[in-house]
Amino acid sequence: NGNCVIFPTCRICALSAFDVALRSSWTEKMRRGLFRYELGELETRVLAGPLRLVAQLNVMRGSERRKPQEILSVRQDFDPKLFNFNHIRPEEVVFDLVREAGPSSEPCKLIINVSPLGFGHCLIVPEPARCLPQILTPAAIRVGVECVFLSADPGFRVGFNSMGAFASVNHLHLHAYYLSHDLAVERAPTEPVAPELGLHVLTAFPRGFLFYTEGHDLARVAGEIYRLTSHLVDRNIAHNLFVTHGCPPGTRTSGRAGVRVVVWPRRSCFGAKEEGAFNVALCELAGHLPFKNREDFEASTEQGVRSLIQRHLLPEEQFAHLQTQISATLLSGMAGGEQGIEYD
Repeated sequence: NGNCVIFPTCRICALSAFDVALRSSWTEKMRRGLFRYELGELETRVLAGPLRLVAQLNVMRGSERRKPQEILSVRQDFDPKLFNFNHIRPEEVVFDLVREAGPSSEPCKLIINVSPLGFGHCLIVPEPARCLPQILTPAAIRVGVECVFLSADPGFRVGFNSMGAFASVNHLHLHAYYLSHDLAVERAPTEPVAPELGLHVLTAFPRGFLFYTEGHDLARVAGEIYRLTSHLVDRNIAHNLFVTHGCPPGTRTSGRAGVRVVVWPRRSCFGAKEEGAFNVALCELAGHLPFKNREDFEASTEQGVRSLIQRHLLPEEQFAHLQTQISATLLSGMAGGEQGIEYD
């Protein structure tokens, strides 16, 4: 009908300008050989069980990705001697993201992940020249959620791995990619913790904190998420964040007018460590499992995956205690009349 642009994994016809620019540039860079390997359609299976886990076989990412830096703390300082995103080739930049209104600042760069886990896999790098460590800022949270709103494809997701939660580069960045499959986290049941602040928890496995926005209150929501993640950073608790189109908390509708932001606190994994079948990071906690070898890909079951993921989660008692702390922290901020957080 003239409005349809065909790309791999595209599930809809009316792509946004953001989708068209990202997909076309990413595909062209793949054609030019700028990635460490060529990524075709990944072999996929949905594991039997209520979680409907999406398993994909991506052997090359397991063998060709850059060796992770050694991590000693969630609050680890930026080290200019190590690899960072100021060292990339100019042709790896997909485009710059610049907000039309608001204070001027260095553009946020969208760059290709040269070891992609899926179609369109890019890194969102806010103000790379500032050399910020891998610790979320209000601006980084906001731009990650804004990118999901900019995409018209419900399969576009954004995520973040802290230090100690399988981040491999200590330079502030988020992951963004397309996955042409529904994930249970989009409609996972919730219960309110501090509903006046938009804080909920997922009651289904794996347990995490949830915020929801339809865009009009984005600055406020980003500030609340930042207060939560700052609470974790101050206590050296590793965490993963996942941003996806999804239904409002307390509902399980098929509609995706808004965006769910989930934060999972978890056990820290320090040192340059790698798992066998897959690493438990933002994708895996959200229900997307990029496997490194065929044997595990074909043999894995939901029960086995749950057991592996559970080893990386906080014990229930510790999670409950953390939930009480975070609720008090966020509510005290509201009661104290905190001023808006700066985003530049």
